[in-house]
Amino acid sequence: MRLLEFKIQINATPEKVWEVLFTQDAYQKWASAMNEGTYFEGTWEEGSVMKFLDPKNNGMYNKVIKNIPNRELSMKHLGWIFDGELSPQDWEDSTISYFLEPYENKTLLIGRVNSLDEFVDFFNTKYPKNFEKIKELSEEQ
Repeated sequence: MRLLEFKIQINATPEKVWEVLFTQDAYQKWASAMNEGTYFEGTWEEGSVMKFLDPKNNGMYNKVIKNIPNRELSMKHLGWIFDGELSPQDWEDSTISYFLEPYENKTLLIGRVNSLDEFVDFFNTKYPKNFEKIKELSEEQ
């Protein structure tokens, strides 16, 4: 396991950044940097399962372990989804967390991924692009 960290300063309030991160329309725009057509199913409530799917009904699913609106959201990676069917994986303590730190009407967005070695290149390649898109969408008026 490797702990990866991604940061970006955004000229928007935490409320605006949170909205971009976790509402369907905005999520689909920034997550397209990872996989075109990606969307989510679920509620973001603590204890709930979130599914992240592509147009072919494949993807992954996570359990929300912490949700403090406009401040922090953390999830544990649980497994893959193939043709809509859940395929649990033993991914140890593989997690992803988003932290929003406000300062002077701006936000420092921090993403921390506790990643299995086999996914490190994926996160290092995709997440900086995701964060740039999140910044762009959050700063739009």
